[in-house]
Amino acid sequence: MHANPPCINAAGVPDDAQRRFDELLAHLPAGVVMHDACGRVVAANRQALALLGRSEHQLRGAQADDAAWHFVRPDGTRMPPADYPVNAVLRTGAKVSDLVVGVPRPDEGDVRWAICNAYPERDGGGDVRSVVVCFTDCTALKYAEQSLHKSEERMRLALQGSTDAPWDWDLVTGEIYYSARWWEMLGYVPDARQVDVDAWVRLTHPEDRLRVLAFLDELLPGSRQAYSMELRLRHHDGHYVPILSRGFILRDGAGKAVRLSGTNTDLTERKQVEHRIHELAYFDQLTGLPNRRFLIDELGQILARNGRAGRHGALLFLDLDNFKLLNDTMGHDVGDLLLREVARRLRRALREGDHLARLGGDEFVIVLENLGQSPAEATAEVHAVGRKLLDVLAEPFELAGRQCASSPSIGATLFDGAPTGIDILLRQADLAMYRAKEEGRNTLRFFDPGMQAAVDRQAALSAALRTGIADRQFVLYCQPQFGHDGSLVGGEALVRWQRGANDLVAPGEFIGAAESGGLIAALGMDVLEQGCHALARWARAPCLRALKLAVNISVHQLRDPDFPHAVATLLAATGAPADRLTLELTESVFARNPADLVERMQQLRGLGVHFALDDFGTGYSSLAYLARFPLAALKIDRSFVQDVDHDPNASSIVEAIIALARKLHLATIAEGVELDAQQAFLTAHGCDVMQGYLLGRPVALDEFERHYGRPNAGTYQAASGSST
Repeated sequence: MHANPPCINAAGVPDDAQRRFDELLAHLPAGVVMHDACGRVVAANRQALALLGRSEHQLRGAQADDAAWHFVRPDGTRMPPADYPVNAVLRTGAKVSDLVVGVPRPDEGDVRWAICNAYPERDGGGDVRSVVVCFTDCTALKYAEQSLHKSEERMRLALQGSTDAPWDWDLVTGEIYYSARWWEMLGYVPDARQVDVDAWVRLTHPEDRLRVLAFLDELLPGSRQAYSMELRLRHHDGHYVPILSRGFILRDGAGKAVRLSGTNTDLTERKQVEHRIHELAYFDQLTGLPNRRFLIDELGQILARNGRAGRHGALLFLDLDNFKLLNDTMGHDVGDLLLREVARRLRRALREGDHLARLGGDEFVIVLENLGQSPAEATAEVHAVGRKLLDVLAEPFELAGRQCASSPSIGATLFDGAPTGIDILLRQADLAMYRAKEEGRNTLRFFDPGMQAAVDRQAALSAALRTGIADRQFVLYCQPQFGHDGSLVGGEALVRWQRGANDLVAPGEFIGAAESGGLIAALGMDVLEQGCHALARWARAPCLRALKLAVNISVHQLRDPDFPHAVATLLAATGAPADRLTLELTESVFARNPADLVERMQQLRGLGVHFALDDFGTGYSSLAYLARFPLAALKIDRSFVQDVDHDPNASSIVEAIIALARKLHLATIAEGVELDAQQAFLTAHGCDVMQGYLLGRPVALDEFERHYGRPNAGTYQAASGSST
């Protein structure tokens, strides 16, 4: 198909100019289509066929209507046939310029985009005889435009949903752009302020300004292409907004910075979260005081400062007296109120430069620095501060409408420039605080090395006890018990610590350490196991089978819910007769949860085990316990027995105990019988069983068994008081 009908010269042959024009149209990179006055296609060049996706046969005679073309507008909507370029020219007679048209190509399954220009050709009378449509393929440009639009839309949506504020600074022209969000972040109406390069500089916090400008002076001449920094910009209402500014530096071929673009992010929320995290990590939530972690960090710096200055300081450990009792009786809410009020009073009493922290519970730590160059000066200062603290906490507390009293025990330790571990200082002050409690409470005591030495000895003893229990170093001694008729009725098991071949330790030296070190239950089970083995042996010896063995048990053992089962297991494993085992306990066991203790004692009583109440009359239990608990005997404390021969009060108490026991059908056992007069008094008043040095000293268990396992060895001569 030819673009134009060939011009015929007079001889009927196309001239050279026409041929060259046809050849030009064939190779022209733009599409050219000619329509007749009815809008039908009469000619098209090769580029037009390719762009329209039609063959010459398909295109020739095609009408410019919707059924044939389905052109689309730049926005993707269907173009009405009346707006087709050729139809627009035929309708208006005017040319169409730079119209963007989408041309669907059914065979290729795509849309090509073209920039169309159409103009009319007129005859001699001025009527349109044809329309020439020229179009240039702009598909690549259209797709680039669409991609740009999508990118811009994504950027717009991202910025709308973001708290970031874009800005741009042309370093060559000095032109700067602040986005609407940039101004809104600072509380201003966009475009309401003068837009100039120095606007952000004027809004920068004075403390940040020099730092930020110095940063830019270093950044721009360098080679970096990205940066990030924090600064504060002044808000419209006067406060400063923490900002994270991040950006990109565009550089020319020589590396010179020509453009700076970036975003500002409001860090207010993040800073608040960071502050909250810091508070949770370093401050006590109840009182608002620094916590142990903060104190330790701060104390390290304080020690360093005092060392450099050659000054003394002090650490005070303050613990409220009887705080647990207040918590238990008035409730934890009232306890919390007290702690808050104590913290408030302590802050009020201390100097500006003093440090106060709450370690937890009712424990507070105070650090004083710059107290003087000598220990004497520092000690005097600490005494003055201590008196002030004691005074402010001595005032009554109004808590939940009730008036309460509280007092502190304060321990203090000094420090100077000498290297000292923080944990050591805390431990020293803690030890001094416990000394204050031991010496009456509501007072201040200083740490001295003797306290640490005592603690070290206690720690060493606890470690040795643990090893001793594991290595079975504890052995049983047994003291005989005799009836009022002089016959041997049993013995009391007494533990000794065989630390070495010639090192036998009495219980008074280790029982307290075992209790404080949490080892008394393990030691008690060891003793009980050895006692059960002894009873099993006695059951097979004719002279010993009738004897009972009394074994002391601790409060901790009887409070253990599994204790009855453990005793039953021991009895079964050793073969010991349960009715020959007497468990001795003190009145202190009844101080807490008596109902649980009764149940456990009943379980053991069901096995046949007996119970004796040791040191009766020296504790604080109610006489009602004697009827409530399944006891078999009362042991009269040695403090009463040793005075019965010369103190009317002691003798009256012993008589009353024996009479009370008889009424309750309980046996009586007197311990500490050392004189004939004591033995005679007890016998005369009907005491059932006696033991003491007069009758028989404690001896090793195997020696006890050898001596009393012989016929006729189990008696003593009442007149002379010597055992046989």
